[in-house]
Amino acid sequence: MRFASLGSGSEGNALLVAAGQTQVLMDCGFGLQDTLSRLARLGVSAEQLSGIVVTHEHGDHIGGLARLARKFDLPVWLTHGTLRSRPKAFANIARLHEISPHHTFAIGDIEILPYPVPHDAAEPVQFVFSDGARRLGVLTDTGCSTAHIEATLNGCHALVLECNHDSGMLMNGDYPYSLKRRVGGRFGHLNNQDAAGILGRLDVSRLQHLIAAHLSRKNNTASLAVQALCGALNCEASRISVATQDEGFYWREIV
Repeated sequence: MRFASLGSGSEGNALLVAAGQTQVLMDCGFGLQDTLSRLARLGVSAEQLSGIVVTHEHGDHIGGLARLARKFDLPVWLTHGTLRSRPKAFANIARLHEISPHHTFAIGDIEILPYPVPHDAAEPVQFVFSDGARRLGVLTDTGCSTAHIEATLNGCHALVLECNHDSGMLMNGDYPYSLKRRVGGRFGHLNNQDAAGILGRLDVSRLQHLIAAHLSRKNNTASLAVQALCGALNCEASRISVATQDEGFYWREIV
């Protein structure tokens, strides 16, 4: 199994997961042509996609989804709450599948486990992807952790983990106070130290890849995020990668 990012941040998100003959896109927050060029950078065409899974309805996660799905007749999986919150955003997609936040489903060679997260959306989920032997956990767009989140992510072979902001940079920055409260609140986004705290409570004995994701351009730096995660793992900075807004990250193989 392998995975790559088209880009990660408040301006657009998409993650690609591949196993066997299956390639699944998680979210699509980029415009159609931008998405196609980002896929091409990874050596993938839209015709090769098996479908799209959706975490939640915010624009940086679904901004380009409907056009991509309609143009290439791609099936889409999402929760009932996500669909009902913005029905027009998913209009005229021929193959829509509602999923439970608690039940595993499969797309081709990839088994997908959704799990609920605290975020200011209608019915948000994140996902663990598996090929039957290896597990990739993704946790972004959550304001805080839960026991269920940590139980779900235990023992993953790869982890994409939100490090959205540094609390000091956020609170001392130029965001309006209401936005600071939203981003830093229990239904907002993980800060570096909270992400490190989650990591420190997980079984990481199988962990091959750790990617810091969804970093804020204004309220974080890659070095601060990496430093926090290094503290949790007691490891060298070279062990941790960062997903960027413009480039995402290239293919990572889970062996």
